[in-house]
Amino acid sequence: MLSLDDLGDRLMVNAGWRDARIDQTIVQGEFSMVSEVRTIAGRGIPLVGNDIDTDRIIPARYLRCVTFDGLAAGVFADDRTQLKGEHPFDLAQYQGATVLIVNGNFGCGSSREHAPQAIAKSGIQAIIGESFAEIFFGNCVAIGVPCISADPSVTSQLQTLVANDPQLEVSIDLDQLKVRCGSFAADISMPAGARQMLTSGTWDACGQLVSKAEQVRATAANLPYVAWSR
Repeated sequence: MLSLDDLGDRLMVNAGWRDARIDQTIVQGEFSMVSEVRTIAGRGIPLVGNDIDTDRIIPARYLRCVTFDGLAAGVFADDRTQLKGEHPFDLAQYQGATVLIVNGNFGCGSSREHAPQAIAKSGIQAIIGESFAEIFFGNCVAIGVPCISADPSVTSQLQTLVANDPQLEVSIDLDQLKVRCGSFAADISMPAGARQMLTSGTWDACGQLVSKAEQVRATAANLPYVAWSR
């Protein structure tokens, strides 16, 4: 029988991701996961342009992967090749950034879930922009990456601030719905349902299942076809 550790690892590997923000602890034989996303703070990376679609985020040839591991290598692959090292994801000053700052209708195009996965695998923990394609938005929430909306003037100002000083910290507060960057502060927005899922941790289906591991085992023990296989 799987240990609680193995169960948690198996679920997260099967889901195709592993998030450093999730704190896993074992207390008196119980596996618990802290998956609330309330604040995100880190250096920003500006990506200017409207209607950046999922095929640009992760080209179709990368969709043949069995798991999402390694997708970071393909994020914006064609755009980066065309720009010959001048794409923001290639520039030295933005390496290690965790907040992606975009413009309008980001993530449009096909519904491939590889797009948010590739962005997350690149170390991005939050995206702030003018607007997002609906399916892309939902796929991001499903892996705990908030897509935060702001007025065009706000996203433009953030992009300018970060471009001028890549060391500035961008701080996002989902409880207060505020973004701060240096001395600049502005209101942000997010649909109430998605925000509640992130701040409560209920976005994390795997985490919820793992937190009920003992109940899962008890149910499995009473299933005839599980007992038959022993």
